[in-house]
Amino acid sequence: MRSYQINGEVKHTMKYSIVTSIALCAAVSVSAAEPIRVLIVTGGHDFEREAFFAMFDSMKDVTYREVVHPNASQMFQPDKRSSYDVLVLYDMNQDIPEEDAEAGLEMLREGKGLVALHHCIASYNDKPEYERIIGGKYFLNETREGDKVIPQSTYDHDQTIDVHVCDPDHPVTKGMKDFTIHDETYKGFRVSDDVHPLLTTDHPKSGKTIAWCHKYWNSPVVYIQLGHDHQAYNNPNYRQFVYQAIQWAAGRR
Repeated sequence: MRSYQINGEVKHTMKYSIVTSIALCAAVSVSAAEPIRVLIVTGGHDFEREAFFAMFDSMKDVTYREVVHPNASQMFQPDKRSSYDVLVLYDMNQDIPEEDAEAGLEMLREGKGLVALHHCIASYNDKPEYERIIGGKYFLNETREGDKVIPQSTYDHDQTIDVHVCDPDHPVTKGMKDFTIHDETYKGFRVSDDVHPLLTTDHPKSGKTIAWCHKYWNSPVVYIQLGHDHQAYNNPNYRQFVYQAIQWAAGRR
């Protein structure tokens, strides 16, 4: 706002504020119109490649690039990570160079969005910080924690799963209703107490909470247990959920 005087009376003009506001709105519109750049990390687990990437091809305003272990973690380095907006994990990896692990943690502290899919919950089983990032852990082996013995987690292919949307008002689930999907179940995995559940199921071979979100430092994180093969990738509800998770992680919802 600018002030000036006429006959000794102070007058105000909003011209500067209006122009500035218009410029800011235009900048936001341009930013929102730009595609969300997704980096998809794979490796360590086989999957149906054509059907999987067809799901991302169907997402409007999304571009993607795949990187595969053992070289994928190099993309966490500062000179690489500005090339993408959202990191999507669909890997099952146990080893990472220490300098890349540190760069990944720094990236998440800065606020890079993360969407974690299906078997990536079993990555880095011996690294407690990874469980804090994802918000859960699939136990590849029987594990002792103090005096407690945690059994190995289990999985079952080709299950018909009734899925409940437990928070239909969240941006990731907005517009979604309960649905049925044919997919792989996990059971015996751990879900952190501080995550926000998004999808649940009462399937006897599955854990209760099968999708959630939370913040790791400044990064919005969504984990989705579903997503084993084409029967999941082609399910319109699954596609919508993954797409809206990417949008939320990118700050678009």
